[in-house]
Formats: sequence, C-alpha cells, structure tokens
Amino acid sequence: MINSLNLLRFFSQNNINFFSGVPDSVLKEFTNKLDNLKKIKHYICVNEGSAVSLNIGNYLATKQIGVTYLQNSGLGHIINPIVSIADSKVYNIPLVLLIGWRGAPGSNDEAQHLKQGSITKKILKTMGIKYLELSHNKQISSLKKIITYSKNKKKIIAILVKRNKFEKENKSKIKIKKNNNLSKKFFFENLLNIIKKNTKIISSTGYISRELFNVRKNTKYKNSKDLYLVGGMGHTSSVGLGYSLKTKNELLCIDGDGSSLMHLGSLFSSSYFAKKNFKYFLLNNYCHDSVGGQKTYSDMLNYEKLASSFKFRRYYLINQKENLKIKLKKILKQNGPLFIEIKINHENGNLSRPKNFKKIYKNFIDE
Repeated sequence: MINSLNLLRFFSQNNINFFSGVPDSVLKEFTNKLDNLKKIKHYICVNEGSAVSLNIGNYLATKQIGVTYLQNSGLGHIINPIVSIADSKVYNIPLVLLIGWRGAPGSNDEAQHLKQGSITKKILKTMGIKYLELSHNKQISSLKKIITYSKNKKKIIAILVKRNKFEKENKSKIKIKKNNNLSKKFFFENLLNIIKKNTKIISSTGYISRELFNVRKNTKYKNSKDLYLVGGMGHTSSVGLGYSLKTKNELLCIDGDGSSLMHLGSLFSSSYFAKKNFKYFLLNNYCHDSVGGQKTYSDMLNYEKLASSFKFRRYYLINQKENLKIKLKKILKQNGPLFIEIKINHENGNLSRPKNFKKIYKNFIDE
C-alpha cells in the first residue's frame, strides 16, 4: 500500500510543491491530504486540461515542476495543452502527472472505465510520456530517477496508480458549506411522482445517476424514461441539448455542480440553442460527491446571474424540502429553456449502479 503522507514528503523533498487537478476516487486519500501541508500550493480545477495549463503557467513563473493529478478518464482533456504547449517542439515544459488508473487490464471495474483503462498506456506512449506504476511505499524512493529525468530533460512523466493502492485515512476533514435537509433521494422521489409520461431524463455521472437509478428501481413510478451518463463527466447539458432539439418530448437534464463547471461554456450553447422542451436541473452540493467530497467552490457562483447572462428563459431556486412537489409542478408547467438550481446535502446511502446499458438505451429511445 502507498502512504499518502510519505508520497507527499517525497515530492516536497524533491522541491515539488505545486499541485493542480480534478478529484478522483482512486487518488482521494492522497489529494485530501494536500491542504494539510502549509508549504504546498493546491488548486482543484474544473477540468484536467485546465489543471495541466495551470501547472504550465506555474513553471513559466518559477521554473519548478508541479504535479497534476487526474483520473485516466481525463486524459483526453490534457492532450491539447500537452502536445500544443508543453511539447518539446513548442515550449518544452516538464510536468508530473499522477493518474488514477481506472479499468486497468485485469481489474474488476465498471464498464465505463474498461476501454479507457485498456488504452491508458497507449495514449501516454503516443504522447511520448514515460510512465511507471506505483503500488507500494517501497517504490516511492524509486521515483527519484524518473523525477530527475523530468527535470533535466524537461519532459512530462506519469505515475500510474491502480484502485485501492493508497492506505485508507481517517474520514476526510474537508469542510463543505452546509446546505439544508433536501437530499437527492427526496428530490427524485418527488420529481418522478409528478412528471409526464413522455418526459425523458438525462442524468450526470456519479451519485446523481446512481440515486435516480435506485429511486426508479425501488418505486412504482413508470412515467418518463432515463438515460444515465455513467461516464463523460461535464457533457450532460450537451447530450441533453442534442436530444431535445430533435424531439417534442420534455427533456430534463439533471447535472451536478462539478460536472456543470467542467464544461461551463456548454451551458451557454444549451441556453442559446434550446427549445421550450429543455429544462436544466443543477443539483448543487458544493462538492465532488462521489470521489471524496472535495470542494467545487460552486458556493462562490451566483447561478441566478449566470442563468440570466446565458439567456435561460427563467431561473428557479429550491433549497428546502417543504412543498417540493408543489414547487416542481409549477416550474415544469413553464416553457424552457429553464434553469432550476436545487441545493441539496451531500449525504448518500449505499447505492447500486446501472449495469445493463443496452437495455437502458433501448428503453430510453423507444417511444
């Protein structure tokens, strides 16, 4: 097993004190430690490409390499800044990538991670990035060689970590702003109770889709059909928009704050191009709920002003469970595009996951 503090000390001893990234469940024991060391600068970014770019800027100012952490699902986001800015044929900027390796060959993982896991090393090789796997404490000292290579040759290198390799820490002490008594489960139970038969729901990755799936499974509500985006974080509003443009069905796009911020510009496209059947729900709990509860800083954003700037027809805020069903009925009678912010707590039960994706897909597209 890997001790998070030991790895952090190694980086610090090698004058690496700048960290940027997007939270990942594989790396959560490590990344939740970052804010505990005073000499370390730590920035949680909205997407992996931005995290790499932030580290590029840091190197330009300090000539000191930093670490960008990410799940391997975010490799696509980092390709552009790496090959068009940091590459040796451009500005030749070194960087350490710490990658949570979901879907590694031979692992028992969720379906949405298997393809990405199988091609992770191929992507790194194609970009000319040297890598090594880290699985226990005794290997930490061996990182010295590849770190020295990165510094001397000004090369990007990668450290791959599979699931369950970090030692479990005490429960995170990350302080998340308290919301209220409104849970995802309660929200979905009330929503499914009142929506129309032909309504379609497209929901974001993580606990949002899992909660919707579980409520649907455990209740008798038959109205509407769901498509769970178990992968593709940040793309919920775009998938929802694309579907809504070619159907008369009411489309409820249900997103999370971390997902929404990842590609915030997509919301502008949604508001600009959407028709009256498009209704966007933001379930806002100020954190990356399913990967460790790290802050999204969404409590700093005024979504009412954002929705107005993006030209949504109307903005609604729900932050309490009282009279929820009545409120939702009134809102859904309005023509879209609508922006509905639901402030929820970040407590979750033991949630099963959607599995039969072909069946889910067929059920969703059938009228």
